[in-house]
Amino acid sequence: MLSRLNIRNLALVDSLTVSFENGLNVITGETGAGKSLLIGALRLVLGERADKSLIRTGETTCNIEAVFELADPTDVNAALDAVGLPPCDGGMLIIRRTITESSSKNLINDSPVTLPVLKALGDVLVDMHGPYDHQSLLKTDAQMDILDAFGQLAADRAAYQEKYKRFQVLEKRFQELSNIDESGLAEQIDLLAWKVKEIEEAKISEEDETAVQQEHEQIANAQNILELAQTAVGGLTEAEYSAMEGLSAARKACTQLVKYMPAAEAWAEELEGAARTAQEISTIIQSAVEDINAGPERLQILDERLALYRSFKRKYAPTVPEILVKLDEWKARLKDLQSRDEQRAAVGADRAAALTETEKAGRVLRKKRQKTSSELADAITIELRDLGFEHGLFEVQLLDADEPAASGMDEIEFGFAPNAGETMRPLRAIASSGEISRVMLAVKAVLARHDRIPLLVFDEIDANVGGEIANAVGDKLAQVGRTHQVIAITHLPQVAVCGGAHYAVAKRVQDGRTFTQINQLTGDARTEEVARMLGGKDLTKVTLRHAQELLQNKKSTR
Repeated sequence: MLSRLNIRNLALVDSLTVSFENGLNVITGETGAGKSLLIGALRLVLGERADKSLIRTGETTCNIEAVFELADPTDVNAALDAVGLPPCDGGMLIIRRTITESSSKNLINDSPVTLPVLKALGDVLVDMHGPYDHQSLLKTDAQMDILDAFGQLAADRAAYQEKYKRFQVLEKRFQELSNIDESGLAEQIDLLAWKVKEIEEAKISEEDETAVQQEHEQIANAQNILELAQTAVGGLTEAEYSAMEGLSAARKACTQLVKYMPAAEAWAEELEGAARTAQEISTIIQSAVEDINAGPERLQILDERLALYRSFKRKYAPTVPEILVKLDEWKARLKDLQSRDEQRAAVGADRAAALTETEKAGRVLRKKRQKTSSELADAITIELRDLGFEHGLFEVQLLDADEPAASGMDEIEFGFAPNAGETMRPLRAIASSGEISRVMLAVKAVLARHDRIPLLVFDEIDANVGGEIANAVGDKLAQVGRTHQVIAITHLPQVAVCGGAHYAVAKRVQDGRTFTQINQLTGDARTEEVARMLGGKDLTKVTLRHAQELLQNKKSTR
């Protein structure tokens, strides 16, 4: 569960800490108070990209910390292990994110991580549903994901996709070989062969180019190099007052000092070492200078080699590595052109075999989906009847696809008949957002019984409903909360009273600045908040009594 969320300097939040509980946590507050800031903070700490405008005015840094206490950290530990991070200690997981105007710093249990790692971890920690996410239910890709999640078909789908990806690679290669332009084929082969031959015979490399440039620079400046080297050697060992002479005299003096100052023995040894070093450096300099071949013939060879590199860069690419990349491309293309028929036949045979394997895996996946589809439809229908669709029916229709696709060899369509006597229609044809929201809640309730994600977050899943339907939505959220931690933002008092924990978000103005604050409500404070939701700011005995009744009724059923 998410036990604590700490936020600092996010939009209207100065400093805020929320401690959540197991079960259903409801968050209420007037429009614009900042309820969605909590969900936004959770999205940010789980890897959503940050907009620097979210940093509170006058501040330079925003900090968010989420603390999870996991009863079963198996899935989270597997996700951590996949990116080389140690497992949770005692089920404790702490995620921190610091956002500045130019960067962000992300930590998982004090180990630095990237945003993609945060997002991957978030996928096994939290299932978030925003105000517009129910629209995803209308997309066939999302519908197929729901079916596979319900049937726990991830392994079968992965097995199919492995076959499909191989088929796609071979299909692309087969099309490349099939689409070779036959016109001017001989000229293409001759030109490519000439380019490949020219570059390969030149034996170019980045290391060779650097070595040639350095040697050319030395020969071009040979006279100056010789003079400077002679000066250095003379100063070290050969001049009348060379370093060697000075060091020798100093060593002799220190040796004589020993009988008066014992420490001078160490000085003499150091000076002897310095003299050896000076001699070694002098020898190295002389040897290096002697290796310089300053003859005009060698200079001409180097000039011609550099001219070759310049010519290749003008003709082929700006740098040697890029030329070598092109060489590999041309060699591969030349091979394709010269043996296109043989390659096309071989790739075609592999392609046909891969298609057969793909279709075989697709049929295995389809058979399991067909069995799962009726089970999913029945499960969602039951949930929908709890949500006010007493005679509603849900359908999952599977059709054969024209050809294999990334998700399988099936097409899917969710169908829904909200009322008795109505024909089944595609879910996307239903105009009522209130109906779609309830269908989404039914789907979430069904999937919650099959997944291991510890936290579900709903941001106004109850939008566009009211009355008895609102009671049903609240009861359903509470039901999901018996097996998962649930955080729900709501405007409906019927939903708010279903929460085991209730938090109110409000704005206050102090010293000309606006602040968002959140408080957990109990007793009279909770009654007053529910009464406000029922009748507005002006509380009356009637609304307070109604609020008390709602809370008492739900308390007896929790």
